[in-house]
Amino acid sequence: MAQKKLTRSNNKMLAGVCGGIAEYYDLDPTLVRVCYAALSIFTTGFPGLLLYLILVLIMPAAPQEGSASNTQTSRKPEPEDVEFTNVKKED
Repeated sequence: MAQKKLTRSNNKMLAGVCGGIAEYYDLDPTLVRVCYAALSIFTTGFPGLLLYLILVLIMPAAPQEGSASNTQTSRKPEPEDVEFTNVKKED
């Protein structure tokens, strides 16, 4: 079984904190966002905003899907790498 890691999500509205929490606990991201917003409002906003900023700083970002670490290294072809053997010349 792969160990879960709490990271900021690529499914993000602001910084991906609520999306990351939702992915970690297998919840709907919208539900987590609404509950977090309601909790922040009911605590007069400041503690919720402060907690969010702290989480942005301490939670690592999730790896990007299709990034170079997950796939073969891709690079832009240089002009000398391109062969024109199949190109027909028009008159």
